Amino acid sequence: MTQPIYKTEKRKARVGERILITNVNVMENRYKNGAVLLVGSLRGDGAVYDDLGRLVYLEEYEVIVGEHTPASNLDEMDCDELIALSEAVMKALRTRSYKLGYDQGRLEAPKSDQQKRDEIVAQAKEDVETLKMRNRLSKAFNIEIVVNSESRSVEATAKVPNSRKSFYGIAKCAPDDCFNVHIGKAIALRRALGLEVPSEYLNVPQPTEVRVGDVVEYTTYRGRKSTFKVERVENGKAYKDTVSGTYVRLNAGRYHGYPATDTKTIDDSRAGEDE
Repeated sequence: MTQPIYKTEKRKARVGERILITNVNVMENRYKNGAVLLVGSLRGDGAVYDDLGRLVYLEEYEVIVGEHTPASNLDEMDCDELIALSEAVMKALRTRSYKLGYDQGRLEAPKSDQQKRDEIVAQAKEDVETLKMRNRLSKAFNIEIVVNSESRSVEATAKVPNSRKSFYGIAKCAPDDCFNVHIGKAIALRRALGLEVPSEYLNVPQPTEVRVGDVVEYTTYRGRKSTFKVERVENGKAYKDTVSGTYVRLNAGRYHGYPATDTKTIDDSRAGEDE
């Protein structure tokens, strides 16, 4: 089978990146030149430990930043390779067809800010679970994530096992932004692990819809700020509870018959909700 060609950079690797062994130490026999390893943890001087716990020195590797597989010579391929190639081609065609249809749909119906935010929140949830899973496999760190709802912040700690060494990452919501714990966890954990934070996490659109489980803030007719957790949304009203019937009228900015202004969602984490 045709081997991929890697594009590399000569620099210090970060956790989660792949490295290509290009100059194996003469004293090492645990891997060979051309081996591709996954970085599980860092030693601090450019040396890294792979996901199997093997030490790799800085001068031995380059960081993989891209790859491509050259076109295969069909005459030299056996039956199994031809089958694998045909399946890969069909998969690529299906993916391309889906993307073309998806792109066409985007042109016909641009996504709303709420749809974009929903997708980024879903991405952040998956991101956190993926990073945790990789860490469990590599056993590089003991990870702890602490959420402070009052300060609207998240702190992640990545502690090196059997060591006093720890790495920290903090995500704090801006005063005028809506707090979302899932995005905060993804940002804090990536910072603790020394990984790049995707720009969409830092520039996520604000919510435009109010949903059950959201925390809504509004200004009462007396000029005071007040908040409550939404238990029900119905006919343009966000209800505080079903017993007193207290609500904010979303489309008119009124609070239970009295004037209210600046209605907005300040926390759409919906902790404990299905979403």
